Formats: sequence, structure tokens, C-alpha cells
Amino acid sequence: MPKKGSFLRELPVIVVSALIVSIVIKTFFLHFFFIPSGSMENTLQVGDRIAVNKFGALFSEIKRGEVAVFADPENWLGSSPESDGSTISGKIKSGLILVGVLPDPAKQYLIKRVIGVGGDKVICCDATGKLQVNGVSVTEPYIFKGDKPSDMQFNVDIPKGFVWVMGDHRGASADSRFHPDSANNGMVPLSKVVGRATFIVWPISNIALIPKGEDLKKVSVKDKP
Repeated sequence: MPKKGSFLRELPVIVVSALIVSIVIKTFFLHFFFIPSGSMENTLQVGDRIAVNKFGALFSEIKRGEVAVFADPENWLGSSPESDGSTISGKIKSGLILVGVLPDPAKQYLIKRVIGVGGDKVICCDATGKLQVNGVSVTEPYIFKGDKPSDMQFNVDIPKGFVWVMGDHRGASADSRFHPDSANNGMVPLSKVVGRATFIVWPISNIALIPKGEDLKKVSVKDKP
């Protein structure tokens, strides 16, 4: 029969092992993010918690129509907030950040839908008001009801290694369209992409797979240098 104190002696090993497993999962497989704004409504609601598949991003590039989480490419969000790690709540929050339950506020992230990938030509808009990708007009059922595909006109050629992103709530999303004067002309380097948003995990009433843009997926990719 095991001694009473054996569990207490093993407890630190169990805790450390669980922490290591959590960090490995966070680093290579799965990460959870909180939705802070309405830029992806109605696909994602403010307060939703989503699961992001990081493993797939290690082996295949993000595809058109998928919802991507990426690190702020060129200070799109402004200065990052400072967290107070001296209080008890601050220490708890730091621990949750470490194991991947909460995102790191020092590493600001955004979530948008990928409209164009390297080699694509994306235009707003055709005669009916739809976006065109490589000359093909696309239907976007995920756009927030009442929004146009875009109120801003643009005509962009996306180089290899970059993506063009837009929020589903087009009237409330400061996405690629709003950064034409940045170093990358509003495009996001693939090196900044953390992973694919695949699943809404909370609240229970919103649990669902995150839909992909089927029309966008069907468009052929142009092979440009």
C-alpha cells in the first residue's frame, strides 16, 4: 500500500509535467483566443472563445477562404496594453497566458478571413458589387447582413509569401484595405500567421465549426513570380 505522503511528493512532478504538456500543445498544436471586437460578425461574436489549429500551419500555407489568426503585422492595433503581474489576479492571468488559455497581450493578434493568397489579383468590385479574385466574381454569404463586400475600391496583386485579409463585418473591420501606405501595402506576411481558426468553443450556445469561404476556395490560383 503506497504511503500517505507519496502523492504529495509526486504532486510537483505531476504539475510540472502537465505544464510542459500544456506549453507544447500551445506552441505546436492548439491555441485559444478571445474575440474582442465585432470585425468578424456574424461569423464570430464579441466574447467568443475560439480554437486555433497551429499544427496545420506548420505544414501547409493558409488557404483562401479560411479564417486566420495572425500577429499584428505593422502596428495595426497601436500600442500593446501593459499587464500588471504584481497582483494575485495578474499572476493568475500570467499563468493562463503561459499555458495558452489566454492570449499574450504583449503579442497582439488579429483575426480575419483570407481573401487572396500569393499570386492572386483581388479587385473591388465588379459591376454587381462583388469582389473579384483572379477575374472570378465571388459570393460571400458570411458577410455581415447589410454590408457591401467593400465600400472602398482596390485593385491589388498579392506577391508570394503574403495574404490579403478582410473582416466579415466589412463596415467595422480595419483590415488590409485600411493599410495601403504600410510597408507591405496592407498585406500580411505568412510568417505572421499563427494558425487557422477552426472552432468556436465558448459560449456553449455558439459552439460550432467556423465556416470557410467555399466560392473563394474554388477560384484557381494564378502562378505569378
